[in-house]
Amino acid sequence: MAEKRSTNGPPANGNSVGGNAYTIDLNTFSQRLQALYTHWRQYKDDLWGSADAFSIATPPPSEDLRYLKSSALNIWLLGYEFPETIMVFRDKHIHFLCSQKKATLLEVVKRSAKEVVGVDIVMHVKAKSDDGSVHMDAVLRGIRSQLKPDGGSPIVGNIAREAPEGKLLELWDDKVKNSGLQLSDITNGLSDIFSVKDKNEITCVKKAAYLTACAMKNFVVPKVEKVIDEEKKVAHSSLMDDTEKAILDPVKIGVKLKAENVDICYPPIFQSGGTFDLRPSASSNDEYLYYDSASVIICAIGSRYNSYCSNIARTYLIDANTAQSRAYEVLLKTHEAAILALKPGNKVSAVYQAALAVVERDAPELVPNLTKSAGTGIGLEFRESGLSLNAKNDRVLKPGMIFNVSIGFQNLQTGTSNPKSQNFSLLLADTVIVTDNGHDVATSVSSKAVKDVAYSFNEDEEEEEQPKVKSESNVKDNLFTKATLRSDNGELSKEELRKQHQAELARQKNEETARRLAGEGSGTGDGRTAVRSAGELIAYKSVNELPPPRDMMIQVDQKNEAILLPIYGSMVPFHVATVKTVSSQQDTNRNCYIRIIFNVPGTPFTPHGTNSLKNLGAIYLKEVSFRSKDPRHISEVVQLIKTLRRNVMARESERAERATLVTQEKLVLAGNKFKPIKLYDLWIRPAFGGRARKLPGSLEAHVNGFRYSTSRPDERVDIMYGNIKHAFFQPADKEMITLLHFHLHNHIMIGNKKTKDVQFYVEVMEAVQTIGGGKRSAYDPDEIEEEQRERERKNKINVDFQNFVNRVNDLWGQAQFKGLDLEFDQPLRELGFHGVPYKASAFIVPTSSCLVELVETPFLVITLSEIEIVNLERVGLGQKNFDMAIVFQDFKRDVMRIDSIPSSSLDGIKEWLDTTDIKYYESRLNLNWRPILKTITDDPQKFIEDGGWEFLNLEATDSDSDNSEESDQGYEPSDAEPVSESEDDDSDSESLVESEDDEEEDSVEESEEEKGKTWEELEREASNADRERDESDSEDERRRRKAKAFGKSRASPSVAASKRMKFR
Repeated sequence: MAEKRSTNGPPANGNSVGGNAYTIDLNTFSQRLQALYTHWRQYKDDLWGSADAFSIATPPPSEDLRYLKSSALNIWLLGYEFPETIMVFRDKHIHFLCSQKKATLLEVVKRSAKEVVGVDIVMHVKAKSDDGSVHMDAVLRGIRSQLKPDGGSPIVGNIAREAPEGKLLELWDDKVKNSGLQLSDITNGLSDIFSVKDKNEITCVKKAAYLTACAMKNFVVPKVEKVIDEEKKVAHSSLMDDTEKAILDPVKIGVKLKAENVDICYPPIFQSGGTFDLRPSASSNDEYLYYDSASVIICAIGSRYNSYCSNIARTYLIDANTAQSRAYEVLLKTHEAAILALKPGNKVSAVYQAALAVVERDAPELVPNLTKSAGTGIGLEFRESGLSLNAKNDRVLKPGMIFNVSIGFQNLQTGTSNPKSQNFSLLLADTVIVTDNGHDVATSVSSKAVKDVAYSFNEDEEEEEQPKVKSESNVKDNLFTKATLRSDNGELSKEELRKQHQAELARQKNEETARRLAGEGSGTGDGRTAVRSAGELIAYKSVNELPPPRDMMIQVDQKNEAILLPIYGSMVPFHVATVKTVSSQQDTNRNCYIRIIFNVPGTPFTPHGTNSLKNLGAIYLKEVSFRSKDPRHISEVVQLIKTLRRNVMARESERAERATLVTQEKLVLAGNKFKPIKLYDLWIRPAFGGRARKLPGSLEAHVNGFRYSTSRPDERVDIMYGNIKHAFFQPADKEMITLLHFHLHNHIMIGNKKTKDVQFYVEVMEAVQTIGGGKRSAYDPDEIEEEQRERERKNKINVDFQNFVNRVNDLWGQAQFKGLDLEFDQPLRELGFHGVPYKASAFIVPTSSCLVELVETPFLVITLSEIEIVNLERVGLGQKNFDMAIVFQDFKRDVMRIDSIPSSSLDGIKEWLDTTDIKYYESRLNLNWRPILKTITDDPQKFIEDGGWEFLNLEATDSDSDNSEESDQGYEPSDAEPVSESEDDDSDSESLVESEDDEEEDSVEESEEEKGKTWEELEREASNADRERDESDSEDERRRRKAKAFGKSRASPSVAASKRMKFR
């Protein structure tokens, strides 16, 4: 592949090796040093050239991208690359010739080397002005002293193909050659020890492969699709540069890897227009991407994580003709056959033989065009010598080997006269890991199925060619393209095709989930932010600051935010933030009582502050009560404390919210370059705080962001383009408002509210209700004139918004905003459905990249690319409604539920989910997702071994257990208890079905405190008592109450004995 940068130089994080920021992992060093010496001693004559000692000389840093075995050994053994360093391995000694900084870092390995393999490490520190000649002579004398048993001179091994670079290595090479010692090549020994990767190395390759596949799926494919759709002229080299930037910034393509740990393996390759080169040294030229009819586009990218390589290549067909479609189908089968042959115990040559056999059977005329190998080994080197997948390699495959399986057809002919589409080539490549039981395709996130790589834009030609395609290929191999509806195939019904596609999605999703769980780890924590401790709030720094006591009466010091209580003849101050509740009461003797309850650690509903955790043995004041004969004073004190406490808590809450905000860049106002794009008379949601009358404002598009402002100077909001995740424009179509909505990456503050969703809207008509209720004539001139005015107003508003959106889209299309990939998305109302995402019914509408509800608050914005799977619950059983549970790829995130969707929308939702490549399942009951996701993250390996998400497959589980009643015990209904009727549950994303265990825990906690309970706590006790009473009632009564409370039927626990995997 084209060579640009070097793996030499500093480590992946960019700092110098000799700095103090780096330490060598001694466990890894010990294990690998022992493996190195064991392998050398065991295969000394076969693979190591009978070498009695061998030297590894690492060259100085270079800007060229190259893969050297000397650099690979440095990284494999020590974790970093040490430029301009000479290592000499002897039976009882290891010599390092390097600078002082490197020697300091290497000092730590001396003890480990002695303990593991019994060798002494000798440091030869070279000064800057020294050429190292004296140290080299000392090393060579040590080698000569190591005589062989037969009295002959020892043999020194080196890497024969690596020419010396730099003065130090050239001088060493001359001294070794002129030393009279015998030389041998140790390349085969190093290749063999690098060929089988350990667990840590496999993890690095998996992360690199996941990054590579996501770059192809989330960046390259959408980028090419956009270029073709907008018919832009973009050079291959420009696509190469953009893709390289995307790989080097993994967060932008949805991969949570640190940018300092990743790099490219080679500059990304884009080829089209009849000029193709399938060799690894190919490069992207400056020709424009060619995407006319019968064209082929080859994309190949490779990325590294911690210096470990991965690779992927895909071929995309544009309006493919019969020859191209048939050749790709054969290549796809050939590639799969090669991957299937990667099993432990097979010979390496069997991989290429399996691929060749498929071509000879299905298309013998294409054998001359087949590449001469099926790929190579991959790891620290992009192409590992000795692991080429050709017909002559007799090495045996072992678990832990990793291959870049790359196969293609070159120099094929389409039979057309157009020179740019007359010649074409095809290429497929994947990174594959050999496992104990077979293989694992690490880059399968990016699909290579025909339906995902074949695009059809010329529909007239497609209709003419379709009968030919059907006559020449089997039904099972029919070509379904992205741009043609799969339902157009008359031989298979929509439902059957959907099931086939969903089965393929299930396989891909399980593999993707397995890789993600293996790469990221289970992770812990609930994502909650720390609460600011009351101990951080100080009313008085010293006793001298206390106000002078007037009388022994309760005082409120508003300046210092404290209350002073008379206790044993002294005025004791308490910060108002320590007060939980304050109340007053009057008895029959006209005595007034004031009761103050404080926040005490350990009581229910009281968060633990850092101060309370520090002082676990401290004694806290829980509550105090005072009696008074002056009811007016008591009422005044209670009111003052409540007001002061409310103001302090609001201020601290806003401060805590602002502390979690991500610092935004400054807005650059439009100057002389262009006038800001403006839209007037807009309202904003969420609205600014305060009791003043709400005012409309204007929205302006500036150089790097939007600014919304009203006539009040303090009412202003800046939204940076870089912080916008999704932008939506929804015209007034059967709605009362026209709106622009921005869903952000990071929160911003609007007034004193923290939000990720900002909306600007105009009401196109007012909701008017006639009080008299009388009907007006359809021919009433006033009525007709009023409707006409409303239509004109609505059309004018929609046109103004559309013009604003078009101008902003043009602005976002400029070169400086290309990386943001911003464009206003418009909801597809015809695909919408009714449901309850939060507490009220709403009309939910898909867009090209999201599922949204933008009219009612709180807003709903779900990014489709973040969805793991969708489970349609309460489907069937004669239900009028069903629920949708959306599980996100981030398992720490709560499952999003949309309840009470009419069953009439079921088929439309299934079709939409299928066309957007989202795997969905159906179940008859609601599931409690929180413990399910916890089980998955706690033991991801068991989750994968049990079939991944297939435990949700209702058809599979039912068909497996039709004749067995014992299988009913596979899934207990403990996760499907009836929904709690408590109105205090504010978790919008939590399952409506809660387990009894949680209820019992709450009741135990609430029974711990019998005194000092507030009205809110007493209300919770009453709610729990009602719940316990309901659990003792009959099933029919409970079902009737549920139907009344929620207006819909829920499945009773008796139906919950479904035949599915049980999560504990």
